[in-house]
Amino acid sequence: MTTASRLPQLAGRLASRLPRTVDARIRRLAVASLIGQTLLVVTGGAVRLTASGLGCPTWPRCTTDSLVNTPEMGIHGFIEFGNRLLTFALAAVAALMLVYLWNLRKERKDLFLLALGLLASIPAQAVIGGVTVLTNLNPWVVGLHFLVSMALVVFATLLVNRAFGRTGRFLASRPAVLPAVLRPVTAAVALFSAVAVMLGVVVTGAGPHAGDADAPRNDLDWDLFSHIHAVPAYLVTAGTAVALVLVFRRGIKGRFRTAVLALLGVTVLQAVIGFTQYYNGIPALLVAAHMLGAALLMAASTNAWDIAHSSPLESSGAAE
Repeated sequence: MTTASRLPQLAGRLASRLPRTVDARIRRLAVASLIGQTLLVVTGGAVRLTASGLGCPTWPRCTTDSLVNTPEMGIHGFIEFGNRLLTFALAAVAALMLVYLWNLRKERKDLFLLALGLLASIPAQAVIGGVTVLTNLNPWVVGLHFLVSMALVVFATLLVNRAFGRTGRFLASRPAVLPAVLRPVTAAVALFSAVAVMLGVVVTGAGPHAGDADAPRNDLDWDLFSHIHAVPAYLVTAGTAVALVLVFRRGIKGRFRTAVLALLGVTVLQAVIGFTQYYNGIPALLVAAHMLGAALLMAASTNAWDIAHSSPLESSGAAE
């Protein structure tokens, strides 16, 4: 029997060993994906804040002669190449997730398509990262690179929720009944969180942390856009406060209450970091914390919206 003729048998044996239900292996990979996407934001921040944006001065190689960083490149090369390596690790996690979901690809299209989207976006993110280097850290391209990371955090959050049966069609347990107004409120919070992050990218592009001493800036008024950036942040806080009041007035418990409390914690933390860095000359460490907070805010606001969208709503009579 030739190797080619044995391939179907080998594929069949492999498929027989893969999960036929969403098990702990799939859930662990979903969590690893979310953690990895968040870490990518942190390492990307480290690249910028340590002026290592051109630590690998070319792409896809680190130098014209080496795929990896060399000792002569020092710490900047190590930081930049480490960020690139994390992308490959995330691609491996996404690919493994697709393998484990193979037997469930029709029954659990929600999981399979989210995992496929995460895998497909990683090469795109790598290309944008390459364009970032080749354009000498153009702030608009750097901003796009960051926003794609934020989108991947959102997708990874949805993947975790569905893998654990928290949201979607395959709920593990019946969620609490919610007032109908919480769906638009959480949708607005998620939307304003995204707007705040996008404006934060503009602020960063005008600020001092360019990733390299010779990198261009967007030449916008940093102070003005810092105040504009704060407006959607205030709206996120207001929406979160409305959700919190409704949770306690209606005695809502369970995963939605936890989601709102987590959203409140992240929102308050981001506000404290934002004000502190503004009034203390934008120190690099606080900027890094704010970038991590942005990823956590997108995850928390997505989680609250996703749970509200999957929860049953009160009838008009019950709400009166």
